[in-house]
Amino acid sequence: MNWGDTGAGWSWNPVVDLQQIWAFPFMVNAFRAGTVVAVLAAVMGWFMVLRRQSFAGHTLAVVSFPGAACATLLGICAGFGYFAFCVGGALVIAAIPRAGEGGGGQESALTGTVQAFLLACGFLFVALYKGFLGGINSLLFGSFLGITTVQVAVLTVVAALALGVLAVIGRPLLFASVDEDVAAGRGVPVRALSLAFLVLLGAATAEASQITGTLLVFALLVMPAATAQQLTARPASSLALSVVIAIAVTWTGLITAYYSPYPIGFYVTTFAFAVYVLARTGRALTKRMPGAGAVA
Repeated sequence: MNWGDTGAGWSWNPVVDLQQIWAFPFMVNAFRAGTVVAVLAAVMGWFMVLRRQSFAGHTLAVVSFPGAACATLLGICAGFGYFAFCVGGALVIAAIPRAGEGGGGQESALTGTVQAFLLACGFLFVALYKGFLGGINSLLFGSFLGITTVQVAVLTVVAALALGVLAVIGRPLLFASVDEDVAAGRGVPVRALSLAFLVLLGAATAEASQITGTLLVFALLVMPAATAQQLTARPASSLALSVVIAIAVTWTGLITAYYSPYPIGFYVTTFAFAVYVLARTGRALTKRMPGAGAVA
């Protein structure tokens, strides 16, 4: 079933259109799950971009695919595979020395090696699976259709736990992200914070991948955060703006996909990219204006 097959048409009355969309339980669950995933991905992604660990985040997104494929091969819930591989991948990446810790160029090289190996394992698991694997597209590109109320509740609990832990370590993590050497000199446990953050990022990626798919989770992790940090350098404002952008592009993608036969992943990614391009262009034009100062 394509979302456009509902026979509905856009009426240009937002209230009526939303009432029409929310008349379907699967759409209500899609909006609930999308909102939870957008908030978690935006917050985790904001720290990820600030810490310049986007490649690590991309690797964890890719790792979710072999996790789900392995779980399917073993005949267990795909969710277990998502979390096992993403959190396990986070622990492996955490063991790699960062550039500031004497790692030099090892960090990106070893992270890329882990990504390539596990991606190959994913295709091996798919090849070994003898049953019908019609959901491989949903593993890669996601699907908001068929989300149950129980799944929404599980996603909410995981997101609440991850955000709760992040709230506890947020201030020292921000300090370590801005200036790692000074933070270490002040006695901040930089290494432990890095490990904790990567584990949280792995859990967030595992959760989001179940909805957005392996190849699209990175869009929600990086683009809202990157856009917000283009618009303002103030941490609190930037973090809040990242969440607003993530929710906005997710909701807009859901609404647009409902009235068209094309997948939501395309719309969410396109809208997020468009907002980033506008923010980048606006900042560039502002800097060229006579007497323009630094972006607030």
